[in-house]
Amino acid sequence: MTFVPAPLRARDFRLLFAGRTVSMFGSAMAPVALAFAILNTLHGRATDVGYVLAARQIPVIVLLLVGGVWGDRLPRHQVMVVSNAISGTSQAFVAALLLSGHARLWEIGALAAVNGASSAFFVPASSGVIPQIVETQLLQPANALLRLSMNATNIIGAAIGGVLVAATNPGTAIAIDAGTFTFAALMFTRMRLPAGLRIEGSTVLHELREGWHDFWSRTWLWAIVLQFTVVLAALTGSMMVLGPVVAKAHLGGAAAWGAILTAQSVGLVLTGAVMLRWRPQRMLLVATVAMIPTAALPLALARPEPLVAVIAASFVGGVSLEIFGVLWQTTMQQEIPAHMLSRMTSYDALGSWALMPLGLVVAGPVGAAIGYQATFIGAAAIDVGAALLVLLSRDVRQLSRRTLAPEI
Repeated sequence: MTFVPAPLRARDFRLLFAGRTVSMFGSAMAPVALAFAILNTLHGRATDVGYVLAARQIPVIVLLLVGGVWGDRLPRHQVMVVSNAISGTSQAFVAALLLSGHARLWEIGALAAVNGASSAFFVPASSGVIPQIVETQLLQPANALLRLSMNATNIIGAAIGGVLVAATNPGTAIAIDAGTFTFAALMFTRMRLPAGLRIEGSTVLHELREGWHDFWSRTWLWAIVLQFTVVLAALTGSMMVLGPVVAKAHLGGAAAWGAILTAQSVGLVLTGAVMLRWRPQRMLLVATVAMIPTAALPLALARPEPLVAVIAASFVGGVSLEIFGVLWQTTMQQEIPAHMLSRMTSYDALGSWALMPLGLVVAGPVGAAIGYQATFIGAAAIDVGAALLVLLSRDVRQLSRRTLAPEI
């Protein structure tokens, strides 16, 4: 008899899982195709790639809170349908421009902004919909399955995207991405959510204020969001800006850096499988402690250590991040009322991502001023120090799983 994880026995979750998995596969191809479209097809520079990526990210940050409000106001699967339809349409226009040979950089940037704006509505709605379609005791395996598919498709999609770009045209990969968004929208239209979660007769500003008050009333929530505000800025800046430079100078170049990143992805995937069954009672305590080993990678790059040691540290980082990610999402869904979950997700995402652009900007100048080794050690110290400060919170240490899930 074929084993089917318990969340996949629920019709609406199967539709969500299928739509998100296919869509994430396409989204994993898109960054590779977009970068080489700018560099090769449009004969742009690395800075032009940065401009287009920023054009997509800025609307995400600006509209996340509004997206959270509408994710709580409207049937969430309908928000997801509209978001995917807009994202698919924007990618279809990008593909058409590239395949026709008439693309210009400002057009690609404008369409990237449209794509980012639509994703600002999808992220809160897709997180808030999960407790509506699976039972409470199945929240963690449901989150683990979704993250497992995301991490696996990131590996496979990026690889296939590279092959497609090399063999054909970047527009081909973008066109496939547009098709995956359309498929996801069709899956989400078939979902049937419980009635009674729609908010009537209130303004967006009132609901934002209500969400802000609820956010700050939960110590465990704002403490961990503040933790990630500084940790993601420090780690993302040092790793993504300085890491490739160290790999080029000391570890063997692009192939070595690719192996380092792949090791993290493998850690994410393998741990996702483990998290289908491992359900620690003190979820936030385990999640916060699990973040401490992520400091291993910047420390390994500080000297740097031999390539095999850096790869091992990256794998450990992937394990740590996946433990945190699954337990954090499960805690949010357990502790936050269903009618506020999309708003809380948007506050969480906005707070966690707020300083990442700054981290990317200052990593290079800081590394030049104090040295790469000191910068990596500083990033590791911020990582560990932030986790230890969060552990001072009794809420973080004592918050427990309300119900133990049955075996799946």
